[in-house]
Amino acid sequence: MKKTKRKTVNVTTMEAIKAMRRGSREAEQELLGPGFHSFNRIHRSKKTYTRKTKHKQEQE
Repeated sequence: MKKTKRKTVNVTTMEAIKAMRRGSREAEQELLGPGFHSFNRIHRSKKTYTRKTKHKQEQE
């Protein structure tokens, strides 16, 4: 088998990207706590039916 040289530029950029992602994840966990936190939520229409009492409007 023939040995091939690794490109050090590609390895260092990948390591840098992984380190930035790891740092970002740790910073997010410090702010929001452990676990998954969604930033984009689905917009629900006011007309969507729900049984929960907090969503029911009082009728007079």
